[in-house]
Amino acid sequence: MVKRMIKVFKKEIGGLHEAAYLLAFFTILSQILGLVRDRLLTYFLGVGADLDIYYAAFKIPDIIFFFSASVVSVSVLVPFIAEKMEEGNENAKKFTNSVFALFSVFIIVVSIVAFFVMPYILPVLFPRFSPESMSTLVNLSRILLLQPILLGVSNFFGSIVQSFRQFIVYASGPVLYNAGIIIGIIFLYPYFGLYGLVYGVLIGALLYILVQIPTIVEKGFFPKFSLDIDWPKIKKVVVIALPRTFTLGVGSLSILFLVSLASRIMEGSVSIFSLSMNLQSVPLAVVGVSYSMAAFPLLSSLFSKNKIEAFINEIKVSLQHIIFWSLPIIALFVVLRAQIVRVILGSSTKFTWTDTKLTAAVFAMFTISVLAQAVVMLFTRVYYSAKITYVPLIVNSICAGLSVILGFAFLRIFRSYPWFSEFMSDLWRVDSVTGNEVLMLALGFTVSAILNALILWYLLEKKFGGFTRGVIKTFIQSMVSALFIGVISYSMLNVFDSIFALDTVVGVFLQGFCSGIIGIAVGIIFLVVVGN
Repeated sequence: MVKRMIKVFKKEIGGLHEAAYLLAFFTILSQILGLVRDRLLTYFLGVGADLDIYYAAFKIPDIIFFFSASVVSVSVLVPFIAEKMEEGNENAKKFTNSVFALFSVFIIVVSIVAFFVMPYILPVLFPRFSPESMSTLVNLSRILLLQPILLGVSNFFGSIVQSFRQFIVYASGPVLYNAGIIIGIIFLYPYFGLYGLVYGVLIGALLYILVQIPTIVEKGFFPKFSLDIDWPKIKKVVVIALPRTFTLGVGSLSILFLVSLASRIMEGSVSIFSLSMNLQSVPLAVVGVSYSMAAFPLLSSLFSKNKIEAFINEIKVSLQHIIFWSLPIIALFVVLRAQIVRVILGSSTKFTWTDTKLTAAVFAMFTISVLAQAVVMLFTRVYYSAKITYVPLIVNSICAGLSVILGFAFLRIFRSYPWFSEFMSDLWRVDSVTGNEVLMLALGFTVSAILNALILWYLLEKKFGGFTRGVIKTFIQSMVSALFIGVISYSMLNVFDSIFALDTVVGVFLQGFCSGIIGIAVGIIFLVVVGN
């Protein structure tokens, strides 16, 4: 039985659809574990100073990861490894050894520099943290500098594993990463406090690496630190990777500054912001990431073969699917936001009903941008497949900066104009909740994401043309269906309010589930009637 399981685990996946479904399955599994992780965090820590410190500690290491580890990402390295394998395994090994040596030196040097400057950067970003909290934050951030190194190596290993089409090994990494964090919360936090949580993160990152090592060793590609550098190929890798690296990095920077703004509102605002963003990442991963990743290889192939008509049609089809799924999800999640937050993040003395209301409102505001974020993911890969990297870099960078500017501006307007703050508070039902200003940061993020999608859409339509007209009907039908789903689900909440006991998690779940199912059924009936 064990041998059979190992054989399945190490199986090479040849079919495109089989690989896509496999990756989707593990993505969903990883997202589920991510939700379990967040529920445990709210159960043990609640919304407050400790969880704020935990989330803030990731920000500098995350930026280092996005600005460096993307150079060894699958989308960058796999084509080069495949090309070198055509020349023979020895050439491929020399290339991977060159990449490993240079990447290792670079990220270790950057992490060492960050280690020493951390006490000077973090007080500027989070000035409202107490001296004791700041000391803990600096220590945790320094320990977490190991994470970009470990995840960078796992990215590098993942490129090699994917080259041999062992997708199960590759896809299990994020699952094990979240599993390690959960181990840290349950078993290490009670003994080591916040340091135990960080140790769990490092355990997860180490598991991410370890699961891939047997395959790499078996294939003879375990890297060696070599100074025999394949400079021409390294130059090509860097030229291709840099625009993508900066595109990812500026997004991470904008989140850092938004979190910094959140820390200035009140204790717990960083936690609310981060938990809400984690929740909205679930539908984004399932819809946006899945469709954009699935479309990327085909788009690249069609463009390289100069099949422009088929290329445009693939953009249209992918866009139709993203719109079709995203709009009903947005409507459903906005209406059922409180039920979703209550069921997933729990109800305890450390995560109160007030915390639920504010998290639900911020989560809903983020969710409104899911379609826009998914479109940006797709269009960014469309440009990459057409070997145009500067357009998404420029547009995404401008909009990332705009999200911070808008977040700050909306905060000022919220605090300066009572009519605006009353309107927004009443709209999202957080009028009596302290710290409801954090909602403005999510609003700034959402507006900038929508603008980002519209600008990329306009530029892409102008360059290639022919796909917008094909999605108008899908957009209108999906929008109307989403309105039906939202209105009916909202109405049914009041009906089930008196049927289920809402002082229990099961009752809250059944209220949201039954309301959502009826809303979805009405939406489906509408789509059937209009012949969608």
